[in-house]
Amino acid sequence: MRVMRLTYPLPLPGRMLKVFLSGYYGWIDRPLSKRDLEELRLGLEIKVAHRRTRQTYGAERLQHELAEHGVRVGICRLKRLRRKLGIRCKQRKKFKATTDSKHKLLVAQNLLKQEFKVSAPDKVWGQRHHLCTHG
Repeated sequence: MRVMRLTYPLPLPGRMLKVFLSGYYGWIDRPLSKRDLEELRLGLEIKVAHRRTRQTYGAERLQHELAEHGVRVGICRLKRLRRKLGIRCKQRKKFKATTDSKHKLLVAQNLLKQEFKVSAPDKVWGQRHHLCTHG
């Protein structure tokens, strides 16, 4: 209703959502509950710890990090708050070796000399350890 009131007269969204105007105004003027205040504080603590750990800690490690700084929070609550705040740890990509040019293995002779065009099929073919030419 808070967003809709900018576009429509307030009684219309109230009827659509089946909310009494007195209830809406009461909700706006009501102070935050103790739990809501605690959630805000925890949210700030989680954001700070997330930055402090270079955004690399998952929920379990972040829970231990928070505990070391005197903030005790259950794992389920921590996961829920992280989701609500949109906090995710950075996933480090695993290193994948694609080429090893400094190996000590035998290297086959380059009989084709990078000439991959042949005059007819089955004239050049490869074997396990070296290339063969026929014909």
